[in-house]
Amino acid sequence: MKIIDAHAHIFERIGSFGKRGELRPIGNGMCRWANGEEIAIIPKGYGDREFLAESLLKIMDEEDVERAILLQGSMYGFQNEYAIETAEKYPDRFKAAVTVDPFCKDAEEILEHFIKDLHAKIFKFEVSVGGGMMGYHDDFIIDGKPMDKIYARIAEEENVTLVLDIGSPCMASCQPEAVARIAQKYPNLHIVVCHLLAPGKSDRQSLENALPYLKHDNVWVDLSALPWNVSPEAYPYPTAQEYISLAKSILGAEKMIWGTDLPTVLTKFEYKELYRFISESDIFTEEECQKVLYDNAVQAYYL
Repeated sequence: MKIIDAHAHIFERIGSFGKRGELRPIGNGMCRWANGEEIAIIPKGYGDREFLAESLLKIMDEEDVERAILLQGSMYGFQNEYAIETAEKYPDRFKAAVTVDPFCKDAEEILEHFIKDLHAKIFKFEVSVGGGMMGYHDDFIIDGKPMDKIYARIAEEENVTLVLDIGSPCMASCQPEAVARIAQKYPNLHIVVCHLLAPGKSDRQSLENALPYLKHDNVWVDLSALPWNVSPEAYPYPTAQEYISLAKSILGAEKMIWGTDLPTVLTKFEYKELYRFISESDIFTEEECQKVLYDNAVQAYYL
């Protein structure tokens, strides 16, 4: 079965800033936030203070994963040029996203550079309270100012994808109704919402209420990090499977995209478990599973 990992990260160096302040790499895959909290970021054997493209390729080759989408992650710091350079170096294996904080004074100039000089086609915005912009900015409407100006400019381009991480149902950033408005306003814009809205174990009702807002022809959801968000739970992560079944019943299998959220998830889970809990379940038929693991990413990301 062909596989695309539609949610992965690489980084040359940690350069993050979030609700816990700056994140400093301290070696052996560990990092420390400014509040003193420490977190394992890189799985053992794949980097000390960095997770490079070649490390990701090694994992992909071991698991027969054909391609990966390199998304930007606020927890690692913006890696725009490195991701684009990697996709140019390995065009048959990667396609890369860029990001910008729309609250930057020069955000529009940065965006023009990405579009005209870097030829970016994927634009990822992590607005979540947990790891993104709403963790270090006041709460804002994700289709209001200054975000909408960014969407409008991106939508002028052909064959582009907007990726939104709006966090978990408990967060002020989780605004599925705003995603619906964006989808309706820019029908030519492909939109991918990350982590199936990152539901925790007690979030089934909130997820069920939110998912209908994402039912649009130009919207997909990725399934990355679901086992992480329902942890601690043993393989095959029954709550994650329950949430995927729920999403299938509302959105359809053709609107779901598999991904992992590498590398941090590998500090807790084996890579193969992150796709087998789906492929070896009875949630999808074989044909539907091929769509989730491969075909839907091809469509959403113009591969």
